Amino acid sequence: MELYGTTKEQLGWLAVNSRSYAALNPKAVFRDPFTLDDYMNARMISTPFGLLDCDIPIDGSIAIIVSHPDYAAECPQPPIRIEAFGGSAGQGAWTMRPDYPKMASVDAAAEMWSKTALRPSDIDIAQLYDGFTFLTFAWLEALGICKDGEAGPFVEGASRIALDGAMPLNTYGGQLSAGRMHGYWILHEACVQLRRQGGARQVAKPMHVAVVANGGGPIAGCLLLTT
Repeated sequence: MELYGTTKEQLGWLAVNSRSYAALNPKAVFRDPFTLDDYMNARMISTPFGLLDCDIPIDGSIAIIVSHPDYAAECPQPPIRIEAFGGSAGQGAWTMRPDYPKMASVDAAAEMWSKTALRPSDIDIAQLYDGFTFLTFAWLEALGICKDGEAGPFVEGASRIALDGAMPLNTYGGQLSAGRMHGYWILHEACVQLRRQGGARQVAKPMHVAVVANGGGPIAGCLLLTT
């Protein structure tokens, strides 16, 4: 906030938009909508984060089946391909990096982009870690969807991250509203959307590339998925 002028209201637009998606997801733990005013008036946890900036612990399970591409023709579901991945762990803790407030997400993203000819402009939909609202902003910038410091304006008003926006974001409701599954729900939702099985929350535009990103602080990993 001090470096770029990011505002609490901009963080709030992410939370409000995520809850609107959760309302369309019958498996989300919290589905009742709330307004930006509700967000701003929520109980403070640790400045600037209030109750609605924090993800929701839940119990649940998700299974991901990974197979050789030769099996794709026989899959009972439309196959989703892993185009590239990147990861980083153990560097700089949460605040000790020389380029703070950047995090391990920048290293993971750089590794992922080094393994593919695709570019950020090719991404159709994003499912990004939201243990706290700010971490999604960090991923938007690390992945090159936004320039440094521009995630706040990008998310503000929620039009760009809406189902009919340029970059639909966390369409299952995110960990902020659907519930925290340690990143696996993010991966699950990317597959659901690329297979066009999202029901009421399905993105209508043609989609061929999804980015999935998980983690914060010193630990991060990301994937590019393609149809």
